[in-house]
Amino acid sequence: MYKIFKKEVLAPTIILFEIQAPLVAKKAKAGQFVILRIHDEGERVPLTIADFDRNKGSITCVFQEVGKTTRELGCLREGDSIKDFVGPLGLPSHIEKYGRVVCVGGGVGVAPVHPIARALKEAGNEVTGIVGARTKELLFWEDQMRAACTELRVTTDDGSYVRKGFVTDLLKEAIEEKGDISLCIAIGPLPMMRAVCDLTRVYNLKTIVSLNSIMVDGTGMCGSCRVTVGGEVKFACVDGPEFDGHQVDFAEMARRAVIYKAQEQLALEKYTGKIAHGCSCGNGGGR
Repeated sequence: MYKIFKKEVLAPTIILFEIQAPLVAKKAKAGQFVILRIHDEGERVPLTIADFDRNKGSITCVFQEVGKTTRELGCLREGDSIKDFVGPLGLPSHIEKYGRVVCVGGGVGVAPVHPIARALKEAGNEVTGIVGARTKELLFWEDQMRAACTELRVTTDDGSYVRKGFVTDLLKEAIEEKGDISLCIAIGPLPMMRAVCDLTRVYNLKTIVSLNSIMVDGTGMCGSCRVTVGGEVKFACVDGPEFDGHQVDFAEMARRAVIYKAQEQLALEKYTGKIAHGCSCGNGGGR
C-alpha cells in the first residue's frame, strides 16, 4: 500500500497528491509517469510524475477530477493509501544543454512540464516558461514554474489574470523576440499541443509533446496506447510518452481518445449515483 503524505486542492477539480513510494522516487526522472490503482476493483490510471523527492521517498502527482476513477481518487485523504503504484514508466525526457528552450504548459499540463523545465535549467539552458489556463481560478503552480524557469510568461483564455490569450500567442511572441530558440516542449490538452505544433512547424522549431493516449498496462503489451508518429505505429507507454510533435498524427489520436466516451460516461453516472445514495467516498468506497 502507498500512503498519501499530502493532499492539496490546487484549483477547482485539480488535486495534488504526494505519495510515499521510495523505490519509484529513487529512479524517477523528468518526463516519466506512474500507473496507480486505488483498490482491487479499480482501473489502472496513468499519471505523469510532477515532482519527486528522493530523500523523502515520495512522488508528486497532479490530476483533474474528470471521470469515475479520478473523482474516486480525489475523495481520498491524507493518511489514506493507494493499492498499487507502479513506476517509473516510460522514457525520461532527453536533457542536455540546447541553449534557449521554451516549455509550454496548458491546464493540468503545467504539472508535468515543471520537472522538465527545472531539469533543462539545471543543465544550463535559458528556459522560457509559458503557462496558461482557461481562467485565473484554474491556474496553479505559477511560483514553482517561475523558480524552474529563467523567465515565465502567463496567460488566461478569458483575460481574468495577467493577459487575455492562448499559450500560442505568447509562444509566437517569444519565438520572434528571441529568434534562436533550439527546442520547444509542450504539454497540455490535445488541441493545445496540436496548435503549438502547427505554430512551431512554421518556424522550423523542434517541438516535443507528451502524449496522454488511452493506456491500460503501461508496459507495451496491450497496445491500447498506440499512436502514429512519422507514419509508424508507436506505443506511448514504452516508446514515449514524449514524441516529435511535428510527426504525431493528432487527428488519429483525437479519434482514439473518444472511443470509450459512452462507457466512461456510464461508469461516472453509476459512481455518482452510488455517492448520491450514501455510499462511502474514498478508501475503496463507491465501487
